Amino acid sequence: MTPGIMIVSLIFVGISALVSLRLRSKFKEYSQVPLSSGLTGKEVAEKMLKDNGIYDVKVISAQGFLSDHYNPADKTVNLSPDVYNGATVAAAAVAAHECGHAVQHATSYAWLNFRSKMVPAVQISSSLVQIVLIAGILLINVFPNLLLGGIILFGVTTLFAVVTLPVEFDASKRALAWLDSTGMTYKAEHDKAKDALWWAAMTYVVAAVSSIVILLQYLMIYLGARDRN
Repeated sequence: MTPGIMIVSLIFVGISALVSLRLRSKFKEYSQVPLSSGLTGKEVAEKMLKDNGIYDVKVISAQGFLSDHYNPADKTVNLSPDVYNGATVAAAAVAAHECGHAVQHATSYAWLNFRSKMVPAVQISSSLVQIVLIAGILLINVFPNLLLGGIILFGVTTLFAVVTLPVEFDASKRALAWLDSTGMTYKAEHDKAKDALWWAAMTYVVAAVSSIVILLQYLMIYLGARDRN
């Protein structure tokens, strides 16, 4: 990794840390705000699934803080303990968001399908990219095309990060629309739920922008070396 790329990486690591801290702060804040309906995250998730005609997805508890996710492989909405058991605005927002992914899956949402198809390629790229990039930088004057291979691998992971954005924003959009249309959240609660999901989305935005910027830097290094040769 060159000094320039290292500096950019550190900058985005710092930005990512700040956004993550803000997200945790918002989650903790809105975890203190009771949901007027009194439903727990588990119950909110089950109701949203039922309202969307989805009966083959299970809502289960998963370990960890903000470890919530939807698993399309076994059709499970995995909620962290605070969300699963919490009857708060934060719990409702997160639970509905994860169910938004389940709705995407059930309706064959194009971006989710594309993202899912990318998973095998991303797994391979992620396991090789750092080694190939480091070797490519070290051997750039001898074998510049090795760096090009690393750039292609990094490009796959970058594309995955970019494709994740519409998937996450759409899941939040579906969640907020359902929370509003069902009266699950009133005005003040809805605004807090929207704020929490916005900060969650920002973590994905920072990751995508960081990946794009670093990819461009590697590409400029490669083009510079090719011109010299």
